[in-house]
Amino acid sequence: MSETNEVKKLEAKARGMLPGVAGICLFMLVLTMVNAFAALKGRFGAGGGKYGVLGLCTLLAAGVFGLLRLRRWGWALVLGGCLTLSLGNLFVFEKTHAGPFLLQGLFALVFFLYLVRTEVRDRLR
Repeated sequence: MSETNEVKKLEAKARGMLPGVAGICLFMLVLTMVNAFAALKGRFGAGGGKYGVLGLCTLLAAGVFGLLRLRRWGWALVLGGCLTLSLGNLFVFEKTHAGPFLLQGLFALVFFLYLVRTEVRDRLR
């Protein structure tokens, strides 16, 4: 009987946003805005690449705002965005051997690994 009361107390404490989630949301929102403006200026080409980047930026921005409200769908979109960003940067690093792509890819991988923790998932609705 006392074990169930302790479990309920622990569950009641697991509410609210973790500071790491807020930081990841802030970083991903800035990254999304920078890439969206770059796509609008034509940095990713004039054809399908431009609209593909704009579509991904729209999904990621919606996911960031969903994650800020602690929604599971927002978490899933940001998680997918972190994984895609990590794999994309690591792929570009493998082709160009430019150090900043490796650094960005590893940061995105750390963000992905942080978001899959049970402490983060337990706080979502």
